[in-house]
Amino acid sequence: MRNAKNLGNHELIGLKVTVMEDKITKHEGVVIDETMNTFRLFSGTKRVMVPKEGRDFHFHLDDGQHVMLKGKNIKFRPEDRTKKVR
Repeated sequence: MRNAKNLGNHELIGLKVTVMEDKITKHEGVVIDETMNTFRLFSGTKRVMVPKEGRDFHFHLDDGQHVMLKGKNIKFRPEDRTKKVR
């Protein structure tokens, strides 16, 4: 089960996320795809590709918790990230 301690080791697709850059909200939406360097979000009626580098991602978990992951710390292929992020 995803929680604040192990979120980096789990699948992020399907989670609501707020993307912050320099403490400014840049995008909000649901993660629909992930690559090594980017997330693709569905935001309202459009799809947005967001680079991981230089951004903070605030994920909204089902139990109401909010977890922040730095893009530089999760910059792996999704299948590798689940094994490497601690």
